[in-house]
Amino acid sequence: MADDRFPGWHGTTILAVRRGGKVVVAGDGQVSVGPTVMKGSARKVRRLSPGGRDVVVGFAGSTADAFTLLERLEKKLEAAPGQLQRACVELAKDWRTDKYLRNLEAMLIVTDGAQIYVVTGAGDVLEPEHDVAAIGSGGNFALAAARGLLETGLEAEAVARKAMAIAAEICVYTNGNLTVETLEG
Repeated sequence: MADDRFPGWHGTTILAVRRGGKVVVAGDGQVSVGPTVMKGSARKVRRLSPGGRDVVVGFAGSTADAFTLLERLEKKLEAAPGQLQRACVELAKDWRTDKYLRNLEAMLIVTDGAQIYVVTGAGDVLEPEHDVAAIGSGGNFALAAARGLLETGLEAEAVARKAMAIAAEICVYTNGNLTVETLEG
């Protein structure tokens, strides 16, 4: 994600794949400024456990902004245990309407192992088609690769890893240093 205040900043690539009763979320670790890699090992996939229920979140964009959103999401999940869709919709409403939150520059992929959502600051809570979602600089490359790989017999984690490797070969803002989290559906 590029920002007018920080021209040339690029984030990461996040991919979620659902297959065989599992959801795998993979994220690369690259943060770049223009042609310079500032960090190659950023960890932009996190496991949350509000109320003892595991949720995995991957984020692209500003890390500080994403952490603010993760804290808000965690509070929403504590208020509505086991209701991921409701928590995501409430977060998206706050994000779009709150004077402070509306300026946050990030996108989220959120899953509880059964559902996958892409949440944006425009108020979107999107449930992906084809059991694949991707965001970030190399998101479209990872998405296309994963959709093609779903035609094979590969398991969810293998699809995610191979799709991210393909994205890293194509997108200069994506690397092969992955963080991978898996949840059972």
